[in-house]
Amino acid sequence: MFRWAIIFAVIALIASLFGFGGIAGLSANFAYILLAIAVILFIVAFVSRRM
Repeated sequence: MFRWAIIFAVIALIASLFGFGGIAGLSANFAYILLAIAVILFIVAFVSRRM
């Protein structure tokens, strides 16, 4: 999931360089959501292994 977040972040950067604001904003939002989900899943997996 981290890979997809990085891919969407790169798409957002490239789209913003070329002036596609809508695509850049949408890609940035997807990257943020995927990163948040990945971090939450990582924390849950870490806590569940320790118990």
